[in-house]
Parts: sequence; C-alpha cells; structure tokens
Amino acid sequence: MEEIIKILTLRKESISTMESATGGYIANAITNVEGASEVFSFGAVTYSNFYKIKLGVDKNLIEKYSVYSMEVAHDMSRAITEYTNSRYGIGVTGKLNRVDRFNLSGKDNIVYISVFDQRKNNYLDCVLEMEDTTRERNKKKILIEIVILLKKMLSEER
Repeated sequence: MEEIIKILTLRKESISTMESATGGYIANAITNVEGASEVFSFGAVTYSNFYKIKLGVDKNLIEKYSVYSMEVAHDMSRAITEYTNSRYGIGVTGKLNRVDRFNLSGKDNIVYISVFDQRKNNYLDCVLEMEDTTRERNKKKILIEIVILLKKMLSEER
C-alpha cells in the first residue's frame, strides 16, 4: 500500500473506499501509511443496503443481481468516486463464510472486488473464494488482491 500512496501523492490523485465484507479494513490499510491523508478522501463501511443506496448504489442493481454480485461491487466503486470526487474507488461486497439473514442470496464464501478509475471509466475486478475460517485472514487476502489490482491500474496509467 505504501507504493500506491506514494504514486497517488506524486500524481496528486485521490482514492476512496466503499466496503461491506471488509468492514473498513481497506481504509485502515490505506490510512496506516504515513501521508495517506494527502490522497485518501473517504472510507465508507456500508453493511446495510440502505447506506449503499444512500451513497449512490443503484437499488435496482441490488434487487436484480443481489447485493453480493460484481454488478453491485462495480456500482460501489463508481458511486464512491462520484460521492467524493476521487479519481479511484474501491468497492468490496460479499460474505466471509457466513450467512447473511438480511440477504440470503449468493454463496456464503464469495467476495467481489472492484477498483474503478473515474477518469477512464474503467474497472478492474476480482472474485475471491474465501476458504479460510478466520475473518482476519480473509480480509488480508482481499487486501492483497486490491493492492494487485491498484498496482496494475496505476501502471497502465503511466
């Protein structure tokens, strides 16, 4: 994450997150880097559909595909860039090996990750199967994938 913050700082670009499954873990990883305040605009933890929608996620996408879908992860990453006027947005939704009594659809061990570049209107995605039984290790796995996606997106910008 240090390398990503350094690149964003040099480019004077910003990033924001809308997280569900990771509960702020990604925002925490960003803000653990010295100087992150130069580039980190906002981090939203939106466990409820209500707050996803309030921050700009299309209610119809949630109803059509379920909150646990790549379509919703895309909309989360896009919506957070619009809400904060950030260049890059990260959206994470899914389940970390547990049943969600409010959203029963979807597998209980799949996470959808989307990284969005607002300027290019471009997404990079990843679907992960959560095989570990601990939330902490699953969140670390998700963070690693996000760093890979961000590095790829930033290198394509050069």
